[in-house]
Amino acid sequence: MEENPVIPPSSPKLGKVYLVGAGPGDPGLITLRGKYLLERAEVLVYDYLASKKLLRYVPATAELVYAGKQGGVCHTHTQEEINQLLIDYARQGKMVVRLKGGDPFIFGRGGEEAESLFDAGIAFEVVPGVTSATAAATYAGIPITHRDYTASVSFLTGHEYPGKENSNIDWASLAAHGGTLVVYMGIKNLPVITENLLKHGRAATTPVAVVRWASTPEQRTVVGTLTDICQKVREAGITPPALVIVGEVVRLREKIDWFEKRPLFGKRVVVTRTREQASELVAQLEDTGAECLEYPTINVGPLESYALLDEELERIKEYHWLVFTSLNGVRYFFEHLFEKGMDARDLKGPSIAVVGKSTADLLRQYGLRADLVPEQFTAEGLAEALMDTGVGGRNILIVRAKVGREILPETLRGAGAQVMVVPVYQNMPPPGIHDALVADLAGGRIDAITFTSSSTVKNFLDLLDAASQEELTKLLGGARIAAIGPITGKTVSDHGLTVDVQPEQYTIEAMVAAMVSYFSDPHESCQATEPT
Repeated sequence: MEENPVIPPSSPKLGKVYLVGAGPGDPGLITLRGKYLLERAEVLVYDYLASKKLLRYVPATAELVYAGKQGGVCHTHTQEEINQLLIDYARQGKMVVRLKGGDPFIFGRGGEEAESLFDAGIAFEVVPGVTSATAAATYAGIPITHRDYTASVSFLTGHEYPGKENSNIDWASLAAHGGTLVVYMGIKNLPVITENLLKHGRAATTPVAVVRWASTPEQRTVVGTLTDICQKVREAGITPPALVIVGEVVRLREKIDWFEKRPLFGKRVVVTRTREQASELVAQLEDTGAECLEYPTINVGPLESYALLDEELERIKEYHWLVFTSLNGVRYFFEHLFEKGMDARDLKGPSIAVVGKSTADLLRQYGLRADLVPEQFTAEGLAEALMDTGVGGRNILIVRAKVGREILPETLRGAGAQVMVVPVYQNMPPPGIHDALVADLAGGRIDAITFTSSSTVKNFLDLLDAASQEELTKLLGGARIAAIGPITGKTVSDHGLTVDVQPEQYTIEAMVAAMVSYFSDPHESCQATEPT
């Protein structure tokens, strides 16, 4: 049991408490108002069922207080202690966000917390959330109302023991009205719930669905009837948190189940890109149903000095080509350009070449269109495309990382170009992820590992620090390896590993599509025709 936080003495200026519904588990389901408040929180008091991904929105300076209450496990804080925490922090003049799973006012005890705040004279606001009941049904492919089946729905808690003397659950009415029933926290008392419904006349063939961890990649749904659902839940090993849905609408799941039928549903995929670059890959993988574990193998940061870049900007008109080899190159180049009081208008003169489509898209956000994008999104492809334009005697400025592959500048110099390489950012090893990464791999919980550059491969293997090839192979277990292109793939194979997935087009979108194809039929090779 955690000790209660030490609260400083009261402030003359009272703060305010916001009771915010976090939704059912999918962090994308929080309201815009909820996200706005998280981004401004000074204190966050959050629940067991609130997605940890929502913590990314909270300022680094905010104080985080975990107040989770997990069924069958010792509570971090009692409800009375949580109420007092909110009051005490508000009395310090703090902006306090109380993040609660689902909706605060639907079996979330938000009403009790609001009462306590009112009695203490503390200002508060309640922000609704997507309640777990509707989310569980929707993500399980079950419309809880349907004009061909029922026009009514009842929400009830299974946490209250139905047989107690003063139970306020009218089982006779619930069994008789024939509408959909959604039971929160009903797993422990599922036998009692089904027994009461059958005893009071609900048909034995009434379909029942039990949905665990609704709206998350760990969602599992078990379907049965009032007579056999208990046995099926036991056989499937379903434990809380889970919701129970009773009614004829459960039959529609066979047609409408959309969430669990996504092609990568249930697959756990390691993403090794930097956090700044991972969002596109993570979003596309999650759209296919994968659970992404972000283990960035590189931290990207600015240089200590931009003196060299400043010198070249002074004579930018002397260059025939300005070349960007990465998204980070574009980003850090323009950040420094703007800091100098310059903008895109100061870059007139040279034509602009980029390594790929994503880099061209980012460049467009800064008001510039790339004059050259190679068909193959690699340094070799970029060098070839530039040489096709005739680079002999041309001045070329390459913007890149402090340490990078030399193939592009060396190839262009060999073709007679005058090449200046200017670093605008540097790669640094990320701190503190080794133990968590090794634990996930050793637990056999990883289905695939994605690599989007040779540096992600090298840094990933450096992080693992395996003593031998045998130890490395054992640690990776059955995890499949996806490489974005042949250069990255060759780096993988050079380290004694096998590339399972490699797209023909070297883009994030193509890599995700290749992974979907591979896991749909792993016997079909998704590797490119070029050797890796």
